[in-house]
Amino acid sequence: MGTWGTGPFDNDAAADFAGALDAAGPERRVAMVRDVLVRTTEAGGRLDDADEAVAAAALVAAQCPGGEPVDTAYGPEQPMPAFPDDLRKLADEALARTATDPCGPAPDWVDAEDAEQWQAVLARLRAVLVPPPAISASDDERPA
Repeated sequence: MGTWGTGPFDNDAAADFAGALDAAGPERRVAMVRDVLVRTTEAGGRLDDADEAVAAAALVAAQCPGGEPVDTAYGPEQPMPAFPDDLRKLADEALARTATDPCGPAPDWVDAEDAEQWQAVLARLRAVLVPPPAISASDDERPA
């Protein structure tokens, strides 16, 4: 597999996934994103779909408040449909599994700086997918 950067679509598998999304009809794209996220969260051994799951999570995160648009030549060219809210949690779970699983891509990075950048990309995506709970003024005033 070829990897040329630390972004969600900066590898062959993710670029191929983007091409498959473009080739699919709009009605199939949500199911394709869901399927790769589910396969990653439910994988019992090697995470064969981890790179595609990171790309799928980036697409979901792009539609969330604070999400960054997927603006790369290797991402999908066709517009994505609106993703249902339940994909946010599923995408976060897939990223968590991908970031820490010894059978996933995390230990494969040779350059420590690239590994840190890749982890930072995943952390930014996760922060958008599942933002921290809002603290109300009454929470601040409660005694500890």
